[in-house]
Amino acid sequence: MKQRAIIVMGVSGCGKSTLAARLAEALSCPFLEGDALHPKANIDRMSAGLPLRDEDRWPWLDEIARAMNAKLESGASVVASCSSLRLVYRDRFRANLDVPPLFFWLDGSRELLAARMSSRPGHFMPTTLLDSQLATLERPEGEADVVRIELSLPLEDMLAQAQTALTVRA
Repeated sequence: MKQRAIIVMGVSGCGKSTLAARLAEALSCPFLEGDALHPKANIDRMSAGLPLRDEDRWPWLDEIARAMNAKLESGASVVASCSSLRLVYRDRFRANLDVPPLFFWLDGSRELLAARMSSRPGHFMPTTLLDSQLATLERPEGEADVVRIELSLPLEDMLAQAQTALTVRA
């Protein structure tokens, strides 16, 4: 398989981290948890129930791209989880990654997202921020490097869809 920069994207609670980790395992490549790269100020802001602003997100997005490029330098593929809610955020990855990215967008109903978010005790992102995430989301429909995956599917089916898309786009 050719070298890939893969970003699993979507609003909080959609299962980005779970699918990204499984996909990285299946591809035998590194996984970068985007949430782990947030600066403390961003975590504090979200924990307080305040949505991130663009000025909060730019350094975080740049750190994810930097970390992905560091992994790509070894010649391996890399999978990262990152909300990538707006076109300008996805374009920032497109401009800053050493390998053109492929995005897997986990999409589904507000009700399912709310149920998933409420079942994550101790997570810094409160369910009250779901609506701001959905309002910020610029649906990437029609973007050639974005593959939509329905998040109501079982994890194994989501993983199979991602792997099929990688094969088709080889």
